[in-house]
Amino acid sequence: MKKLLMAFAFVATAATAQTDPYKKTNFLPERLEILPFNSVKPDGWIKTQIEENLEGFTGNLDKLAPELIVEDDIYVKNRLSKKVKSKDVGAVGGEGDWQVQFLWWNSETQSNWRDGYIRSAILTNDAQHLAKIQTYVNRILASQDADGYLGIYDEELRYKFDNENGELWAKATLLRGLLAWYEYNRDEKVLTAVKRAVQNTMDNYPVNASHPFYSKNENVGGLSHGLVFTDVLEELFRLTRDHVYLNYTLFLYKDFSENKLNEDAQYAKLIDKDKMLNGHGVHTYEHLRSLAAAYRISGNEELLKALGNFEDKIKLETTATGGPVGDEWIGSKKADATTRGYEYCSLQELMHSYESLLAKSGNFQYGDRVEKIFFNAAQGARHPEQSCIAYLKSDNSYEMTGGLNGDESDAEQTRYRYSPVHKEAAVCCVPNAGRIAPYYTQYMWMKGKNSLVATLLGPSRVEVIVDGKPVSVNEITNYPYGNTITFEVTANSKFDLKIRKPEWAKNFTLNVPYTMDRGFISISKTWKGTEKITLEFTPEVEVAQDINGENYFKYGALVLAHSIQGKPDVTKKYKLEGFSDIEYSSVKPVVYSFSKPSEIKALGDLKFETKLVNSKTKKLEKVVLQPVGRTILRQVTFKGS
Repeated sequence: MKKLLMAFAFVATAATAQTDPYKKTNFLPERLEILPFNSVKPDGWIKTQIEENLEGFTGNLDKLAPELIVEDDIYVKNRLSKKVKSKDVGAVGGEGDWQVQFLWWNSETQSNWRDGYIRSAILTNDAQHLAKIQTYVNRILASQDADGYLGIYDEELRYKFDNENGELWAKATLLRGLLAWYEYNRDEKVLTAVKRAVQNTMDNYPVNASHPFYSKNENVGGLSHGLVFTDVLEELFRLTRDHVYLNYTLFLYKDFSENKLNEDAQYAKLIDKDKMLNGHGVHTYEHLRSLAAAYRISGNEELLKALGNFEDKIKLETTATGGPVGDEWIGSKKADATTRGYEYCSLQELMHSYESLLAKSGNFQYGDRVEKIFFNAAQGARHPEQSCIAYLKSDNSYEMTGGLNGDESDAEQTRYRYSPVHKEAAVCCVPNAGRIAPYYTQYMWMKGKNSLVATLLGPSRVEVIVDGKPVSVNEITNYPYGNTITFEVTANSKFDLKIRKPEWAKNFTLNVPYTMDRGFISISKTWKGTEKITLEFTPEVEVAQDINGENYFKYGALVLAHSIQGKPDVTKKYKLEGFSDIEYSSVKPVVYSFSKPSEIKALGDLKFETKLVNSKTKKLEKVVLQPVGRTILRQVTFKGS
């Protein structure tokens, strides 16, 4: 893991270990420049998936759960006050004190949904949805108080907490979407509103003179989520180059670490390399990028050590498909393909954290981690035919009937099934399922020094200025479902086109001269008009092992699985036609084990045949493997027989 961070740390010349981990020693510029949202546009299957989401749960969640998204006008008319003791947040449970902890929930539901909805409408240039979003943005901006406040609390509550609250979290989710809208239409009113809202926050939680993460109860949700207010601060720095936002980022991580909270990403816990991750998974995985931001600002070697330990710990929680376990708590237990599940929220948040680290370090290996999550765990938790997702999913998925692989011990556990809402648990994963493809798209291309870099691969188009000259590239491919990529480059200037070489790609061909530069294929030339570059990878089916030594098959960037026949049971039909909750029970399931390397035969359409041991008969049988994303019930890992 330290090898992965070397590029990140390399810039910190003359940085030395500090007893104070928060002391600033050396500011570290990002190695790769993140492009403004909408500079990169999806194409091919990625665009199709975003369009399908807009036609499905992403474009209709406000109709599927209007009581949470429309009727609770939490940012405007229904701001929280001392009088509010309970509200409908979607989760199953009775009235009582527990409700107070979750009064902020609908802000997360609404704003994470809108973030994905805004980005999806922009990337598909859907006029109807864009007009709807403009109306929403106008209304939100009109709700801003004279002092700049945007949020969910009335004056009597805001910034006056000693316990659970959603102040920073509600702002983070709201402002991320507004900043994407600003990057799309460059309306200065939007940027001004965001800057005023952030300034209002910094004025009321002043640096080193306040404790935004203080809580007398160490088990908090919205309060801890609020650390990713750092996303907004980092984006404002990219837009303004004002270091006040980065300084505030370091302050937030320091205060988060120094308060008593049941959270994994606190410095003192991370510096103990033997302490396993224990907390709520989505908190843990999103906080990785907040720590990375704090290290970038400070250059402090102590934070680098914590960051390295953090990544080592996350590796222990990562399954073969890239899924970071937490169902919903990590619980100081390692990842396991059968007994541990991962939350869709965690897929989006860890993917985004690795994207952030890719930009900060320039290390190509983070791109492999991003692709593994998006192409495998994320696609494998989507229903391949219906507009719904699994809130929780495991690599080896033998049943999807509410509990993990058929577990019925908790009658209220419904997360292991497919739904376009998941209201009975929490409407958090469906909004994040609408965010994940747009976030992948934005990070597909970045800029380096006089270079344009294909950081994440897949069908896309990018238009950008490189060294003062316009450049556009059309990336034509079906990757990862095909392994030939054509880059149509239109430019009249000299610059380097760099293409991240996936770790799995042992062999490739390219139709122009190139050099290798720290994991990137580099083509340095003077470009004239439109030129075509064709890159072809030559993958083979390989056998790999997960952290528990169980075998699994992969083909290029894809993890393969044996699909298990399932019997669907529609448990709920929504008033909106075409949307249902669906459970699946397996039909005559067989668990296979791995004996020795057998011949693997390609059947076409990304299907492969091999022989595995039937656990009942103890005999070798022919088994068909296909990409995880095409399965519902499946076996991914195979123990040695």
